[in-house]
Amino acid sequence: MSIPQPRPSVAAMPAYVAGKPPAERPGLVTYKLSSNENPYPPLDGVVEVAAEAARRVNRYPDAGSAELYEALSASYQVPVEEVALSTGAVALIFQLVSAYTGPDDEVVFAWRSFEAYPIAVLAAGATAVKVPVTADGRHDLDAMADAITERTKVVFVCTPNNPTGTSVTQTELDAFLAKVPEHVLVVVDEAYAEFVRMDDAVDGVATYRGRSNVVVLRTFSKAYGLAGFRVGYALAPAPIAATLRAMALPFGVNVVAQAAGVASLERQAELLARVDDLTVERARVVEGVRAAGWDIPDAQGNFVWFALGSEDRCAEFAAAADEAGLMVRPYAPEGVRVSIGEVEANTRFIELLASLPR
Repeated sequence: MSIPQPRPSVAAMPAYVAGKPPAERPGLVTYKLSSNENPYPPLDGVVEVAAEAARRVNRYPDAGSAELYEALSASYQVPVEEVALSTGAVALIFQLVSAYTGPDDEVVFAWRSFEAYPIAVLAAGATAVKVPVTADGRHDLDAMADAITERTKVVFVCTPNNPTGTSVTQTELDAFLAKVPEHVLVVVDEAYAEFVRMDDAVDGVATYRGRSNVVVLRTFSKAYGLAGFRVGYALAPAPIAATLRAMALPFGVNVVAQAAGVASLERQAELLARVDDLTVERARVVEGVRAAGWDIPDAQGNFVWFALGSEDRCAEFAAAADEAGLMVRPYAPEGVRVSIGEVEANTRFIELLASLPR
């Protein structure tokens, strides 16, 4: 008996691999450092607002997410028409690739970078062009510019880059954009933008405002601590934002997520203080890792990266962390990513590193 078959590119799609929860260890508190989640709970008041919204789940959410759109517009001082919401930034990635590419088209991105990029490209039937990151985990923007051909329709720049943690500078991004043809869409994925602490940091909002082919992606999942609600948004020229809204699933952002997003935006001062605390803890982790003799790249997200270079080393590293009650995220064969978690988790991880072979 024959059954319907998907397109070959869909059949070849790898599954998205999420960070695993830690295994239980008798007598030991375990920690999940595998998903770049915010270790803090939602901001004060957000849970209460979400709980109140949950009383209305028998009704469909506002299909236009009007209140959240207005809140984002006011927060970034951009027109509502230049905002597009969806169920996490990853949904926007799929919408962008599906809307702007198809068979015979190419999508350029650094590798290793966010693993949803090649999956979205395969789903659209397009071709992924992976440009290796540099030895220190940074985007090779010159090589990416050279990789653009007449078939290129979309380019992703992930900054800070997930999973290596490095960021491009505004000067580097401007020089790259000057080389990209105007008909090629450049997606600046800033899921971790709030954590950046570096000179000449990218200003995604100013960048997209000055160009007709730039989209900026942001999310409530990381700094805002709303990963479970799945809300992401794009800032883009009005025609591109309209295309993204047209590609979104109806009622995709649920009523509880909309309410939590608005409440979180109303608490920006608390958010920024919390992010500052996380970046201070990140600095402590980086210092401890390097003091233990490990050479890691600059960390501008809420995680650190270990370039291990083989499947065996990745597996051994992850197994040792698991035995210590810490679940990390291997990306074999390139390396392992470790999220900044609770203080106790981070301290235990630093102590573990002293016993691991470099």
